[in-house]
Amino acid sequence: MIGTENMFKKIEFLEVSKRKLLGQGLGSCSVEELQEIGSQLEQSLKNIRARKERMLLEDNRQLCEKCGGSGKLWQQSLTKQRNAINDSAQNKQCSEVVTELFIGLPQSH
Repeated sequence: MIGTENMFKKIEFLEVSKRKLLGQGLGSCSVEELQEIGSQLEQSLKNIRARKERMLLEDNRQLCEKCGGSGKLWQQSLTKQRNAINDSAQNKQCSEVVTELFIGLPQSH
């Protein structure tokens, strides 16, 4: 019976964690819990993007082989793809813009 109770508690904990990661029931979370959830989501996104990149690179390699592409051509393509990915990541990090909002009648000079 104790093993069964522990299993039910673990299942309940996992269900609560899943709901929180999906953005449900966050009202009862502390700031620290929200930061931890945010960190988990960011790490998951990094893992997903890395896996996607590996899969795309492998698909590209296979397509190059099918088309009779040379190894040198493949290396050039790989370098371009990685540079594009790095440039995209850097652009996302530096895309903040400072703006000002003024509400009222324009001032005449």
